[in-house]
Formats: sequence, structure tokens, C-alpha cells
Amino acid sequence: MTARILVVDDIPANVKLLEARLTAEYFEVVTAGNGIDALEICETDKIDVVLLDIMMPGMDGFEVCRRLKSSKATAHIPVVIVTALDQVSDRIRGLECGADDFLTKPVNDMQLVARVRSLVRLKMLTDELRLRAVTTRGIGLEDLMRGASAHGKDSQPRILLIDERPSSYERICKMLKGIAVVDVVTEPQAGFLQAAENPYECVVISTGFSDYDPLRISSHLRSLDRTRYLPIILIAEQGEDERIMRGLDIGINDYLTRPVDQQELAARLNTQIKRKLYNDALRENVTNTIEMAVTDGLTGLHNRRYLDNHLKKLFERAKSRKSPLSIVMTDLDHFKSINDTHGHDGGDEVLRQFADRMRKKIRGIDLICRFGGEEFVIIMPDTHADIAAKVAERMRLENDTAPFLINDGETSLKVTASAGVAGMDFSNDTVESLMKRADLALYEAKSGGRNRVVTKVGDREPEARSA
Repeated sequence: MTARILVVDDIPANVKLLEARLTAEYFEVVTAGNGIDALEICETDKIDVVLLDIMMPGMDGFEVCRRLKSSKATAHIPVVIVTALDQVSDRIRGLECGADDFLTKPVNDMQLVARVRSLVRLKMLTDELRLRAVTTRGIGLEDLMRGASAHGKDSQPRILLIDERPSSYERICKMLKGIAVVDVVTEPQAGFLQAAENPYECVVISTGFSDYDPLRISSHLRSLDRTRYLPIILIAEQGEDERIMRGLDIGINDYLTRPVDQQELAARLNTQIKRKLYNDALRENVTNTIEMAVTDGLTGLHNRRYLDNHLKKLFERAKSRKSPLSIVMTDLDHFKSINDTHGHDGGDEVLRQFADRMRKKIRGIDLICRFGGEEFVIIMPDTHADIAAKVAERMRLENDTAPFLINDGETSLKVTASAGVAGMDFSNDTVESLMKRADLALYEAKSGGRNRVVTKVGDREPEARSA
């Protein structure tokens, strides 16, 4: 996972220490010695996480954080306040300014890296949603953030607390009275099922189970589509640093250690709910906007119009970050004979099933489009061509071995597909040349006997995989 981290501190020794720790984990580090420079860098550069000191001359870190979170251009950037201040009141003030976390100096290396990695994953998700929203049409990002910030004025969020100890969950419920509607479940598996079946804004999980690892709940929630983006806050005991680190790697969003402060719990809960509402609004906006204009009515996939616009943005982002980008262009073999034999209704059913199979083989950040007729294109960000080729090969193998069922399952058809894979060449590549290579690779797969995958990267000779 690569990312650009901005370290803001007026003491050079502190900057160098954080820079060394983060560089050792292969993050790219940008530095600023004061708040004004930090704001300018965030507005003009691509920053994934900000590590922000509080005690700085001129403009302190609280004000920098407030300004970052109040601007629609930078509000989505996670901010971690890193300071020698260790009072609960300082943490609460930072969280109320919009900070995503608060780390006290001297910072534990494992804690720092785990928190940064967790926030980078969150930022990547938000970036992808923002990018797709901008692709479809200009949206009111400022309005979305305002709506998220206003949440709770007219209604209380509903959260799920999974905790088996009465003394613990009764105290937390008392803390959140008037702030949130809290449902309590004492059995872990029942808690997981309730989270999956109900619309919660956040799940709070206690670590104090007598014979169950609470991180299993987090892992299960992250494995389901319906709860993959549901915020999770872990309440841990003092000394459970290793469990907290594992939790952040698994995908928990935040944590507190006992004894829990009421104001800090409320502030952290509010931060997670605001971010969830913002991302939910982005998803809803994208869904509603593209449904008619850029969606293929037969398969439900994005269409070529969307592909043409979005690929340019993905290409420029990959180029600026020097991250890999691959394209898979795939086409059903002998599709005309299916239409001729079984009619267009049979052909349409095959196309729908083919689209469904591809959906199940790609990640959430990948983009799959119907290019036209029986031809489809998959864009895979942060993916080298050899990995994309393996994904394409798995798709090809499934089509080769699993028949398509049409006419309400009464007719079974064997339908194969060919694929061409192209990887981005940073030397002199363009969107057009990348697409042309994928198209050429697909042509070679077709002319080479069909039911195969051919890969091309730059000017290298194609590599073929077949049955």
C-alpha cells in the first residue's frame, strides 16, 4: 500500500523521526514546518493522511485541522494529531475540530503505522467514490459534508453495542443516553447477525469477552458487502496494544481504551458517523446519477460513455502517482451463432450471466463496462498486468467449465470467452495506446484459436494463456 503522508511540525527533529519511521514502511513523506504551508500543500498536492502537531507558532494544529475539515477541497483527508499534549480535554478538542485520531508523543511505531495504514485504506475508498461522482457529473460535495456535519440535530444515530459484561454495557449506554439510540447484544455471533440485518450507523465492540476473540466479529463484518463500510469502534483494556494493532489491520475504524471518557466516546462516535454519512451520500449520488445516463440497461454494468470519461481520470491518477493500471478487454467467442440458434432473448441471457460472473471476480475498486455488443472492458487500478492476466484467466476458466443456462434453465450452453490484457507503460503511454494494446491482445487471442488470454505491456511480445 503506497500513500503520501504530510508531516506537519515546527521542530525538525520531530519531522525527521516521523519521516524515518514512515519511509521505512514505504510511504512517501511530505513535510511542512507550519500550518500555512500545510494548508497550501493539502489544497494543491495529493495528500492521503496528515500527521499534525499542535504546538506551532502562528497557527496551532487545532486551527489547521478546523480549516482542513471546513474546506470541501480537503475535508476528506484524514488528520491524525500527533502531540505531546496528553490530556483527555486535548483529545476531545482535536476530535471536535474534525481530527480522525490523536496520538501522544513519543509515538509507538506499531501504533503509528497501523493507524496510518487504516486511514489510507479509508482515504482510498473515499477517493474512489469522489472520482466516480465527479465522472458522472459535478456534485455538491460541500453540501454532502454539510449534511454529514448536521447529522444528529434532528435525530439520534442508531448504534449496536456488542458487550457481554453488564457493568460495561450499562455504563456505556448511560454515557450515550441522549446522544444515540443503543441496541445491546451480549452474544458475539448474535451481534454479528444483528449488525448484518439492521441499518446501524456504527458498531461498538468490547474486547472483554470471556471465551471469544472480538476481532472475529470485525473480520466477519468486513467480509459482507452490506457491512463492509460500517464503522467499527473497539473498546479495549489497557495493555491490549497488540490486539488494537491487529484490529486496525483487519479494518476497525477507531478505538478507545478503558476507562472510557464520555466526551471522547461521543466525539469519536460523531467522527465515524459523519464520515459514514458522507461516503453513503457519495455512493447514493453516484448510483442515482449514472443509472440512466451511463449504465447498460441489459447487464446493469457501466457503458462505454462512462468508460471513456472515467478511464481518463484513472489513467491520469495512475500516472501522477506512478502506480500500475491494467485493462482487460474480453469478448464472447462465436456469439453470433448463439443469437442465430437461440434468438436474441437467449443471447441477452448469456450476456447477463457473463456480466454477473465477471462482477464476482473483481474488486470494489475495479471498473467493469460493457464496451459494445458482446465485448466488455475491465479497468483495474493499482494492478500490474500479470495480476490482471491471472484474474482474466480465472474468468476464462469458469466460462470454459461452467455452462450458461437459458430458457429458464432448460437449455445448457457452453460459451467460451477470449481476453486481451494491457498494462500501463509509464514511458510514453496514453489512454488511446493502452486501449489499443488491449484491443490488439484480444485480437491475437481470437486469431490464435479463441478461449485464451493474451497479455501485452508496452512493446513486449504478447504472452498467451489458453485451455
